[in-house]
Order: sequence, then C-alpha cells, then structure tokens
Amino acid sequence: MAPVIPGFEYHRVPVADGVSLSAAVGGAGPAIVLLHGFPQTHLMWRHVAARLAADHTVICPDLRGYGASGKPAEDGQDTYSKRTMGEDVVALARALGHDRFALAGHDRGALVAFRAAFDHPSAVTHLACLDVLPTLDMWEAMHGAAAAVGFHLYLMAQPPGLPERMIAAAPDAFFGHFLDVWTNDPAALPADVRAAYLDACRGAVPSIVADYRASAGIDVRHDEADRAAGNRLAMPVAVLQQDWGAALGYDAAALWGAWAADLRHTTVTCGHFMAEEAPDEVTKALRDLIG
Repeated sequence: MAPVIPGFEYHRVPVADGVSLSAAVGGAGPAIVLLHGFPQTHLMWRHVAARLAADHTVICPDLRGYGASGKPAEDGQDTYSKRTMGEDVVALARALGHDRFALAGHDRGALVAFRAAFDHPSAVTHLACLDVLPTLDMWEAMHGAAAAVGFHLYLMAQPPGLPERMIAAAPDAFFGHFLDVWTNDPAALPADVRAAYLDACRGAVPSIVADYRASAGIDVRHDEADRAAGNRLAMPVAVLQQDWGAALGYDAAALWGAWAADLRHTTVTCGHFMAEEAPDEVTKALRDLIG
C-alpha cells in the first residue's frame, strides 16, 4: 500500500472538464496549499504538512498529470500550461471551501504557484517558491557547459514522441537519477517513499513530459507577457533556494526581485528536496511568511 500523510483525509475533487485532483487535507484554520515538484507527489510535504496542520488547513494535491490526479491527453500546450494547472489549484481550494489561501510550491509546483499567483491575486494571499527560478528566467539563465545539469529540460522540450519513448524505456533509471543526485541526505527519501515516487512517475511519463514541454513554449510566453506589462506579484513572497546561481552566472535574489516587490529570499544549504531534508527550516520560513 502506498504511503500517505498520517492524519490527513484524502479527497478526489473535480477541477476542470474531465480532470480531478487527488488531495490530502488536514488540520484546521487559515488555508495553505502545498504543491509538489518533480519527480515527486504530494508526499514530499508529509513532514511540513503535519507541522502546519497544528493551526492551518493544509491542502496537498497531486498536480494534474502526476500521482493519483487526472492525466488528460496532451491537446496542445494549454493542457499542461502552468496557467491551466494553476486554475486547477484555485478550483480545488474553492471546492474545499477556501476562496483565499496561501500557496507554496517546490520545483514544478513552484512554477504552478507562481503562475496562479499572477493570474489569481485575489485568491492567493501569500506565495512561497522553493528551489526554482521563474520559467522565463530559468531558460535565460541556462547557457554553456554548466547548463548540462538541466539536460532533462531540453529532452522533454522536444516534440511529442521521442522523449516519451526514451523515458518510458527506462523510467526508474531516469526518474531515480534525479532522486539520487538532487539530494544531499539519502535518508530523507526512505525506501517506501522513493518507491512510491518511482511508481507514480512510471505511470505518468506522457503527462510529465507534457508539463515540461509546456514550459519550453506557452509558459515562457505567459511570463514574457507579464514582464512586458511590468506586472509584479501583489502578495508577500518567500523564496528558498540552493546557491546554484554561482555556477550558472546569475543572481537569484535579483531575478526574483524583479517579479516581487515584497520578497524574502533565503539561501539554504540542504539538497533540492528541502521539504524532506530540512522540514523544520521550510516550516519556519512558511510560518514567518503567513503568520
């Protein structure tokens, strides 16, 4: 049986035509939605969610295309645009009775959270993004030999067919690679959780690729439109990141500062999977943000 977040109830909520999200919900109080990254599911928040549930309603969905949530066939890049995935999240929160909520995301989930915060500023009260750059900045920062660490971004940006076949030929090796090289503390990913991540990814290759493909196309255009209009995030924003800007030659705090007037940027020393490797630090950052 797949692991769950202890004490949380699981719901399946329709959020769009033919698409439902699976979400773990626990606690009581002001709502916060936690969005997972790649190659993971909502389980990555298990430690942080339990801590926050002491005084918040905590909602941990599997994103569209991931885990136990719906995986619609890719029908153009809109299907897995961060705008569409963000609309899923807002619809989920409203269906659970929350018109306003704080929103935190890690990795891919942070990109969804970023877009949802731009598109739905009346719904998102606070925003936290863990270990990611906005999509437009990410592509502009990737250059030279140092960008080889992001090989998967380029692979999954290719037209439908080849990346799906390549990844599906050895899914555990592909997804397991990132679980291995992106963590500083392997004990943070116990065997049952690691197996659950691999099992979930194994069954979601086409939709995961579609998510990444959208980030090389329509997601960039959405960010470009906001940059051109001079739009900035309206709510308080917290960003936690590893110091990988030095290797790629950019200033992460400055890049984020261009998008957020009220920004708290913190550099952390743990690995990429910080909600699992440093849950106390992540929980504190979220509490400091949302009160």
